[in-house]
Amino acid sequence: MPKAYWIGRIDVTDADAYKAYVAANATAFAKYGAKFLVRAGRFEAVEGPARSRQVVIEFADYETALACYGSPEYAAAQALRASASAGELVIVEGYDGPQP
Repeated sequence: MPKAYWIGRIDVTDADAYKAYVAANATAFAKYGAKFLVRAGRFEAVEGPARSRQVVIEFADYETALACYGSPEYAAAQALRASASAGELVIVEGYDGPQP
């Protein structure tokens, strides 16, 4: 079964409020076994527009990734993020086929 990922592109507009979001999201992420693969860090925008923060979070599978986003634990955290940042978030199922 393929893993799944949250891919977020974020511009933080209120650093202190965003820190509160980061603290609050830990409950949901622990409950659903989330694993950060990318959490900010250096980047080069080689095609298209970029945001100041890129985040990739891995989940065991697509259903778990969706359940985490829809959970009451994440809803509480997301309300904090909405007032502290602008950006996009997609949930995508990973690829489990042959590699080149």
